[in-house]
Formats: sequence, C-alpha cells, structure tokens
Amino acid sequence: MIKKLVLHPDRLFSSDENIRNVARVLYQKVKDLPIISPHGHTDPSWFSQNTAFENATELLIKPDHYVFRMLYSQGIALEDLGISTTENTEVETDSRKIWHILAKNYYLYRGTPSRMWLDTVFFEVFNFEVVLSEETADHYYDTINAALATDAFKPRALFDRFKIECLSTTESPLNDLAEHKAINDSDWNGRVISGYRPDPVVDPEYEGFVSAVKHFGEITDEDTSTFSGYLSAHRKRRTYFKAAGVTSTDHGHPTAQTAYLVKAEIEALYAIVISGKASPEQAELFRAHMLTEMAAMSIEDGLVMQIHPGVYRNHNQGVFKQFGRDKGADIPLQTSFVEQLKPLLDKYGTNPELTLILFTLDETAYSRELAPLAGHYPCLRLGPPWWFHDSPEGMRRFRQQTTETAGFYNTVGFNDDTRAFLSIPARHDVARRMDCNWLAELVCDHRLELDEAEELAVELAYTLAKKAYKL
Repeated sequence: MIKKLVLHPDRLFSSDENIRNVARVLYQKVKDLPIISPHGHTDPSWFSQNTAFENATELLIKPDHYVFRMLYSQGIALEDLGISTTENTEVETDSRKIWHILAKNYYLYRGTPSRMWLDTVFFEVFNFEVVLSEETADHYYDTINAALATDAFKPRALFDRFKIECLSTTESPLNDLAEHKAINDSDWNGRVISGYRPDPVVDPEYEGFVSAVKHFGEITDEDTSTFSGYLSAHRKRRTYFKAAGVTSTDHGHPTAQTAYLVKAEIEALYAIVISGKASPEQAELFRAHMLTEMAAMSIEDGLVMQIHPGVYRNHNQGVFKQFGRDKGADIPLQTSFVEQLKPLLDKYGTNPELTLILFTLDETAYSRELAPLAGHYPCLRLGPPWWFHDSPEGMRRFRQQTTETAGFYNTVGFNDDTRAFLSIPARHDVARRMDCNWLAELVCDHRLELDEAEELAVELAYTLAKKAYKL
C-alpha cells in the first residue's frame, strides 16, 4: 500500500497544549537560523570538486552507517549493499538493486532517528509526497537521480540552500588538506574547515601506527624516533592545520584516561610503542599521557580540544577486517570521567586558555560525573549527545540530567557529527525542536521566563557552538 508522506508541523513537541504552544513560539525564533556544524565527517572533496552526486544509493546509503547497520542487523550482507571491502573483493554494483533493498526494508526504521532524518530529506529536499516502499522505490530512485543531475543539487548549491555557515570535516595529521586548500582558493564563499584528529599517530593500537609515526616524521622533517621530535611533529602539523582554518582537535580514545609521566618515563614508553611491541596497558598509558600533551598544545595554539571516549570501536572484528573502520560496529562502554580526567585537570583544569569539550556514549555519567565536572572546571564544556544518543530521547535525557548542575552555558549547542550530508538540516531541526520543547517545559513550570527561553533557544541552536568552537 502506498502511503502519503507527512511531516507534522508539531512533531517532537509535547502533547500538552500549554507546553506545545510555547514550543511553537520558541521554534519560530530558531528554525531559520544558519547552521553551525563544527564537527563532522563529510567528504571535503564534495565541496572542492563540486561534481554531481552519482546516484541515490551512493549519496544516501553507502556513506551512512546509521542506515546500513540496521539492514546488517537484520541479516543483509554489507556486500549486498555495495559496501567496498579492504581487499576489493566482489560486492553488489547495481545501485538500483541496492536502493530496492532499502525500500523493501524501510519499515525497519520505524520509530528511529534515521527514519525521521530520511523522511525529512525526502520531503523537504526532494519534495516526495509518498512514503518510501517497495512500490515507490523506482519513483524515488529516478526522481532523486534526476535531481542530482541538476546544478541545484550539486554540493555547493545544497550547502548554500541548507544555510550552512560553517562545516567542519575531520582529517588525520597525515592528510595534506589539499581538498580544503582547493576550497579556500576557489571563488566559492562557503566555509568548510577541517579538524585535527591525531588518532593514527597517537593510538599504538591503531592499525599501521608504527609506519604512520615514521611518515609523520617525514612530512614534518622531524625525527619521530625521539619523543621530543614526535611532539615537534605534532606542533608543526597543528600549525599547518590551523593555517588552513582549523579551530579544533578531536580525540577518539576508548577511555577518558589521562596521565602525565616524567620525562624519563614517557621517553621509555615511547620507545616501546614505536617498536610496535606495546602491551594493551602500555598503549592505554601512552594515549593517556598524550591527551595531557594535547591539552598543553591547545593552550599554546588555541585549538579547542574534543574527546570522544566511552566507545569500543570496531567491535565486530570480522566486519573490521573485511570492510575497515566506521561500519556501524562502535558500541558504548562504561566510562569514568572523575578519576580518569584528574591528571589532566590537576595540571590544566583552571587554565583560561584551554577549552575541552567532553562527549560520551555512557549516559549514566551525565548527572553523576560530567555535569558536576563541567559545572566546576572552567575549561570543561559538555558536547551534545552523539552516535546512539543523537535522538529525541537522547537529547531530552541530556538536558534533564545536565541542566540542574551544569546549566546551559557549560554546553556547546549541537553538532551533527555525520557523514550523511543531506541529513545535516534534518538533524539540526530535531535538536532545535527538542531544545525548544525542553525550554517550553521550564517556562510552563514557571522555572524560566519566556524572554529568557527565547534567548536560550538562539544560544542552543546557534551561538553556543559558534563561540565554543571559535567560529
């Protein structure tokens, strides 16, 4: 049965009439604000080359692990979805056939954030009036592909249409940022910057770590066989990235563990890790020390620091070996911030030059650890819910558990952290609606005046992210 596609204007607002009416008022203040997207994983070549997206499958399925992980969970092979393998073995290449798999199984996304994001893209970007299904699959595929062939759907045109003021991608220190240079040298005025993600040369358990550190030294003309040369290489690359417009670093460590070793200790540990013989405990200690070193460098060069801990990355080793990283198999881990961050905070927690944004997949830490920490240490800010918690329920829980201790101004608004370019406006709209609804609850409970809620709505949707990330 073909169903009509409808986006209710009051979606995500309370069923309570009083709260809903206030939420509507607040939403009108923010719905058309520009988008600040300070952390994400879109491909910068989309904007440097500005070539048309190939087809619906390449744009909406293959880059989005939120989409294909659901299909995989139901027994659909990643090869059948055209996901390339590390050894370039045979996978499905018929994009229409892959699209039909999504359409046939679209019911799997009922009630999920992915369903809301996709329906918003279909309705607002492509003007569809019917729900995606097996019956409408070809209509969708042909309509989307026809649109993508026009100038109005090229990456830069969509960037401008979405009112994106700034978009940050994420690159390794080994990246030469050629795509970003091409964007900066072009006559287009869109602002696309990168983020400094040093994991490949900081995490001894990252595949290819030893050779990556050697290459790190080659591109910086530093002797990375010594720890002092290794630190100098980081400083040079951070300067290089900053010159290209970068304002932040990002660290995807499994835990928030920090440490500060004396010179002889860290030099001895470094010799072990670059030999490729570090134990898991030694790898963790090196990562912990390097978070403190990165904080020191942020104080020096002004780059905002982000930590994304509490996740067992690439948990499915079979998928990791066959398809590589970022295939939807990152699983939340219990995380302890109070003890683990203490070495770093003892050293730099009150330094006014440091901004450290904390993320987590462990929601139990919100009220117990993160909000109290951010509500005290001047350097700390709380990043928004991400990955599994980038959802209406996750956003509500975040505000409920952090506002009472950290307030609003120790948070940094919203960032979409996505590879799915067309979903960016949809994700920001969900965050704006949920924040407006939360503020409306406070107004109706007489805990906040309406004029204060109106100011806060703008801060949460736009200003806080711009300020926190120095944009």
